[in-house]
Amino acid sequence: MDKFAFIIHPLDVQDVARKFGFARRLPARVIEGALRYLPPMKVSHITGVRTPYGEVEGYFVGCPLTARQMLELPQGFVLKRIIQAGKVAEKLGARIVGLGAFTSVVGDAGITVAENLNIAVTTGNSYTVATAIEGTKEAARLMGIDLRCAHIVVLGATGSIGKVCARILAREATRMTLVARDTARLEGLAAKILYESGLAVTVTSDVKKALRAAQVVIAVTSAVDTLIGPGDLMPGAVVCDVSRPRNVSRQVAEMRDDVLVIEGGVVEVPGEVNFNFNFGFPPRTAYACMAETMILALEKRFENFSLGRDISLEQVEEISALAKKHGFKLAGLRSFERAISREEIEAIRARAEARLTGGKKVFIMS
Repeated sequence: MDKFAFIIHPLDVQDVARKFGFARRLPARVIEGALRYLPPMKVSHITGVRTPYGEVEGYFVGCPLTARQMLELPQGFVLKRIIQAGKVAEKLGARIVGLGAFTSVVGDAGITVAENLNIAVTTGNSYTVATAIEGTKEAARLMGIDLRCAHIVVLGATGSIGKVCARILAREATRMTLVARDTARLEGLAAKILYESGLAVTVTSDVKKALRAAQVVIAVTSAVDTLIGPGDLMPGAVVCDVSRPRNVSRQVAEMRDDVLVIEGGVVEVPGEVNFNFNFGFPPRTAYACMAETMILALEKRFENFSLGRDISLEQVEEISALAKKHGFKLAGLRSFERAISREEIEAIRARAEARLTGGKKVFIMS
């Protein structure tokens, strides 16, 4: 049976404490100091990924560095650790390895890692884009938002995921703002979108300003800290948060009952899959980046895929078709680790419409 692997890492020290209870009693700096010296390791054996076209098994391989460490430690050190995790995958017999969370962000988005391994590598970003777009469109529809008329904001628009999301949405949007720190790269992306779709987009590095009038937001930055708070969104806004760690503060869920925040890139995996590891999802569901690795293994496509900062529209379309073939699909809509029902969304929509059209002031604590 063909095998795949997927590299995971703790997003923060709380994730370490979930695995090792004693870590709850230690300061964060002590835990992160210890993580620097831990080698990558096999975390779990994944079984039961089965479709009418085949079956595969795989492994989670842990790269013990937090998201903050991935960004703040010397890049050469971090890349070496990711490559070591890839070597663990090789020894386990995997023929393709997926890069999870910040392991797909460091450096050149997987290219250097692939050059130093003897197996195929993917970031999973193509299928992440596909599911983020699908989820955003469904959430907008349920909230009564017509994407052709809405103001769409893409946070992290110059990243590999944000860039493709913006290009795809520009096909039907009439108003779009792209947000990132590097305005020169934003201008380049804006020119590309204008050439491809005829849409003249606005660019800015001011997150708060862009959010104030946004009806639909796709958040895909690599920020370690949250960027979107309860006072940043207008009533009725839809936010698809693809980032891990999250770009949206949990306070938004606690204090704003008139906006809809969904998780991006969560899919159902076909078969009786058992991950043998709790990463906070219901049974038989996974991140889209994990699913892409499984799909390529099922297709026996042991080749590099979704690498670098320029994911093509063709790659997104291809992996979407393969996902459909094997029975992978969007796992409904989820918000802050839980499924959100249509009835809940209808209630959010009703409250938003009342505040937008009823002349009521909306008092938001900031």
